[in-house]
Amino acid sequence: MSQLEDLKHELKSLALEYAKIKTLPLKDRGSFGAKLNERKTKLLQQINKLERENEKKFLPKIDLTAPFAENSPRYEFKKGTKHPLTTELDIISEIYHNMGFNVIESRQLDDEFHMFESLNFPKDHPARDGYDTFRTEEGFIPPAHTSTMQYRAIVRFKSDLEKYGQIAVVVPGRVFRNEDVDATHEHTFYQCEGIFISKTANLGQLLATWKTFFEAYYGQALNIKTQPGFFPFTEPSLEFQIEKPKSLGGKGDGWLEMGGCGMIHPNVLKTAGVDPEIYKGFAWGCGIDRLVMLKYGINDVRYFESGKLDFLKEF
Repeated sequence: MSQLEDLKHELKSLALEYAKIKTLPLKDRGSFGAKLNERKTKLLQQINKLERENEKKFLPKIDLTAPFAENSPRYEFKKGTKHPLTTELDIISEIYHNMGFNVIESRQLDDEFHMFESLNFPKDHPARDGYDTFRTEEGFIPPAHTSTMQYRAIVRFKSDLEKYGQIAVVVPGRVFRNEDVDATHEHTFYQCEGIFISKTANLGQLLATWKTFFEAYYGQALNIKTQPGFFPFTEPSLEFQIEKPKSLGGKGDGWLEMGGCGMIHPNVLKTAGVDPEIYKGFAWGCGIDRLVMLKYGINDVRYFESGKLDFLKEF
């Protein structure tokens, strides 16, 4: 092992020493812990010093602040552009904002409560198996769906129920799945969650809201239909489909499933502190990457995360 690796190994072994503190008499714990902290601080200082020294060894001896100096290669600088997904997320957010929805961003690390419990997934329920996702060693979860934000959004905008008689929020964000990657599946992609709550919210409003969005996004009239689905956090639950028009590569006789939706389950409202006897709500969610692929005729979802310049330059 190198000196740096030895130090990192020693730092890692300190965790075992910290675990011994609770086994010591109370009078000895303070001094023992202080010595460990002192040792940890010294180790971190040594590690940081060695890492900085290693970085210097591999730094190019080029003055990047003077790109046309004699000791520098002649780079051709070009102005960058937004990633296509960023551009489309802005468009989607603007459409919903114009429809009266607040727009908040999702998070990229969450916990079991927001991922499952707050969404009416009982512990050890088999429905959790459908959300096979990543987990950190500390037990945190890179969210597998933007529905993890439902609880936070309802709590954050609960005062709107008294002021305006409704909560209207959409949540675009990045999600992560343990997927076998291919042309139509990716482990990292984007979703957009929608939430609406009022005393009179109903399925008719839900379908009209989502139909209006898709027609605005694709710039044309669209036929829609639904079929029964299942999500623990909505009841009833539906799968929302649009008829694939010729302008989007269809023959006028096919249907595309765009996402899931339904009336928010009373347990979800109750958990967030909203009385389901007074208020009703509906929610929906869909993948953003698929919307963009359909809009521009893109045949491989992997292009978005690939960093392929020839693809990105098209936008």
